[in-house]
Amino acid sequence: MPDKNVPQKLRIRCLMHVPFEGPGAIEQWGQQRGHDFRAIRLFAGEPLPEVDQTDLLVVMGGPMSAHDEAEYSWLLPVKALIARCLERKVFVLGICLGSQLLAESLGAVVRRHTHREIGWYPVTIRSDANSVMSALPAELMTFHWHGETYDVPPGALLRASSEGCAVQAFEHPAALGLQFHLEVDRSGVEQLLAHCGEEIGSGPFEQQPSSLLAMEQVHGDNARQALFLLLEQIQRKVTFSRGAGGRN
Repeated sequence: MPDKNVPQKLRIRCLMHVPFEGPGAIEQWGQQRGHDFRAIRLFAGEPLPEVDQTDLLVVMGGPMSAHDEAEYSWLLPVKALIARCLERKVFVLGICLGSQLLAESLGAVVRRHTHREIGWYPVTIRSDANSVMSALPAELMTFHWHGETYDVPPGALLRASSEGCAVQAFEHPAALGLQFHLEVDRSGVEQLLAHCGEEIGSGPFEQQPSSLLAMEQVHGDNARQALFLLLEQIQRKVTFSRGAGGRN
């Protein structure tokens, strides 16, 4: 019998910075498993969630920089929320911009990368038995759309890297940051192309729109399967932490 003190249904709160970078397959996973999944549309002025009403905070991507607080009023409150979650041991999953905000909250410096990374490129996973990424393959083709980077934050471990970016993922005891996207489907790629396609240039790690869509057909399902494995591991970590009294 499951321990009644361990939440079997997670309260997942997902922060969206723009309407065209949504949770994608993360929401699909949450709904399929009966979790309480709610997307918070920061761009529409929706209020941030309460820490004590959240088991898993997902922070999505966006075209803005982690330093654009003057233009996007919610960025400072989001950073404060991430810090409170880390203090309270509420697990934070940051994706792309979300990982940059997480890295900054942990003490890393987010900076402009030497090049953009836009397209489908392989990452090398560096996990161990205790990592939430332990179920993922040693190499995984993933979708990228970012132009900023950071070093591994203090207290975190490097979990993925690639030819185009030395820090593709890092893991903290109560958080995981991913520069790449596992959640996108064809619609998600099309939305990014429609809103940010002008960012694509001719750099060494930039693919043209036709390639982005064609490669989604080839690699998208595998990426989303990897996402589901990752989320299952995060759920185990969160429920174990709650059951063991890990949150303050």
